[in-house]
Formats: sequence, C-alpha cells, structure tokens
Amino acid sequence: MSRATLAVALAVLAVVPAAAQTRRDDPLQAEQRKLQQTQKQLKEERERAAAARARETSLLAELEEIERRLAAKKGEAARLEARIKKAQSDVQMFRGEITRLERQRAGQVNALAGRLRVMYRVHAQGGALPVILSGEDPATRAVAVRHLASLAALDARLIQEYRVTSEKLADRKGREEAQQQELASLHEEAKREQAEVDREVAKRRVILAKVRDERAYHERMVGELTEASHRLEAFIRELQAKQRKLARVPPPKGGIEPPGIGFGALKGRLPWPTEGRIVTGFGAQVHPRFGTRTFRNGVDIEAAVGREVLAVHGGHVIYTGWFKGYGNLIIVDHGNEYYTLYAHIADIEAREGEDVRQGQRIGTVGDTGSLAGPRLYFEVRYQGRPQDPEQWLRQGG
Repeated sequence: MSRATLAVALAVLAVVPAAAQTRRDDPLQAEQRKLQQTQKQLKEERERAAAARARETSLLAELEEIERRLAAKKGEAARLEARIKKAQSDVQMFRGEITRLERQRAGQVNALAGRLRVMYRVHAQGGALPVILSGEDPATRAVAVRHLASLAALDARLIQEYRVTSEKLADRKGREEAQQQELASLHEEAKREQAEVDREVAKRRVILAKVRDERAYHERMVGELTEASHRLEAFIRELQAKQRKLARVPPPKGGIEPPGIGFGALKGRLPWPTEGRIVTGFGAQVHPRFGTRTFRNGVDIEAAVGREVLAVHGGHVIYTGWFKGYGNLIIVDHGNEYYTLYAHIADIEAREGEDVRQGQRIGTVGDTGSLAGPRLYFEVRYQGRPQDPEQWLRQGG
C-alpha cells in the first residue's frame, strides 16, 4: 500500500467516529436548545407579567383618585353655582334700579316738557325782556328779574338732574348687560364642570360594577380592603401611643376594663351617630355570590347624603382626613382607651385637635370611599380592639 493510500484510509477512519459522535450528540443538543428556548419564553412571560403588575393600579387607589377629582369638580361646581346666584342677584338689582331710574327720568322729561311749553309761550309773546321792562316801578322790575332768574335756575337744575339720571341709567344698563354676559359664561362653565362630574361618576360606576359583578375584581378589592383595615388598625395604635404619651399614661395591662364611668358606662345607651338603619353588621361576613369571607370591625348605617353625623359622646378629635378604603374619616378619643370612628363622610365639620360634646355635629353623611352608596361607617374601639357597635348603641335609634 502506498503512502498516499494509507493516509486516505487513516483520514476516513478518523472521520467515521467523529460523525458517529455528532449523531449521538444531536438529540442532546436539540433538547438543550429546547430548554434554552423554554427558559427564554418563561423569562419573557415573567417580564410581561411584572410589567402588567407595574401598570396595574390599585382599585382603591384608582377609586381614591377618581373621588378626589370628583370632590374637586363638585367643589368647583358649587363655587360656580354661588357665583351664578350672585350674578343673578346683581342682574335683578340692576333691573330694579333701571326701572326706578326710567320712572325718575320719565318724570323729569315731563317736568322739562312743561317748562319748554312755558318758555315757548314766553318767546311767542316777545321774550322775557318786555316782561322786565313792562313796569316803571324798579321794585316790580327787580321782582320780575328774581322770578326769571329763579326759573332759569330751576330749568338748569332740571336739565342737570335729567343728565345725571340718564348717565346713571346708561351705567346700570351697561352693568346689567355685562352681568348677563357673565351669567351666560358662568352657565356654560357650570355645564362643562357638570359634564366633568358626570364623567368621573361614570368612571367610578364602572369600577364599582366590576367589583360587584366580576370575581377577579371582587377578590382584588377584598384583599385591598383587608389591607386597608390592617393599616387603619396600625394607625390607631400609633394614635393611641401618641395620646398616652401626651397624657403620660402607661399602656393598660391585661385588658381589664375600667369601672363603669364615662364612655364605659354607656354600653347599650349611646345615641346613634346618624339617623338610619344598619345594613352591614359587625363581625364575620360571607359574600352571598362569591363566598369570600371578611371581618367587619364596624357597622354600615345607611343614610341619606347630607344627613348630619353626630359625636356619640364627648371627646377629643384626634384625626380628620382621608384614609384609603374609608374615605373621609373622623376619629374621636373619649378617654379610658375608648375611641369612635366615623367614615365615608361627605363634609368634615370637626377640626382635628378640638374637643366635641355629645350630640355635636361633626360632619355629614356621604359616599367617600364607599363601594355601596351613601352610608356612615361607624366603629367603637376599646384599647385598640373593635367592639360591636350594636351592643353600644341605644335600641330603637
């Protein structure tokens, strides 16, 4: 065998095992490529899910933003309504003045017309000079001159009064027209604001409908409301600690209830914070449709918007403001570790830091932060723990 033939044979023998090894590695490499592709897809899915979560706003936060815009729009609409009423009052005032001035000017025109008729007759008789020179007696001529001067002064005064009245009339008519234009502009602005209010109300209605009708939205909202409840409890604990520090009172030990004095003596005899009926009670709740379980730390009292909210007992207002999940919130410290909470308030009328007496109006019923329309959310807490308000409220409202 020649050297060339031997070399070719060795090369073939070297290639055959390599080809066989490549065929054995193909399935492994394919699986590795599949695994890498799967891992890449999973990573992309995770990134997309993370991006979606980042874009997804909290339902409570979204509702809060809508309600803030809605409150601002309603406030602007109320201010416009006040300006409209003022403009309407001004228009009526100007119209009254215009009517009075027109009557006044009509009287002045009649008076001037009478004087002109007299002057015409005098002129037809040769003027005033013959009257002055008609008598030889100087005293008679002096009287005639004084009389003519008096008539001339009267004529000048009538003319001046007529001019003043005409100027006032023109001014009132101009101002009345300007007020009419402002009134028309205010009506247009109010119409735009009302359209904005309607749009915000529609957005809120869509979210609430989803929470009511779609399980996914309902469960999200339940979770967020539970978190809001925990945040409120933590917030109340912070307030309690501040109150104890201010009063230099140590935390109670063992949860022993103080003797029946003050607030603690009124169990079952507290007046209702507003006129209405309890539609959601205290304690464990099961949703009738979705079966979700929640715990209510207070009660919902269904009442009309604007109905007054009263302090159930004398105390010190330690918080007023917006709290996510509860809307406008008022917290009153009644001493001896007793607190009451009033939420979904429309207008807060109590001031943080002030003392209130039993029965004092502290706000009005609204639907801020409410998922079910106008109502008052009411809590009673002792040492930070929620109590059943129905056991504290006077029977029969």
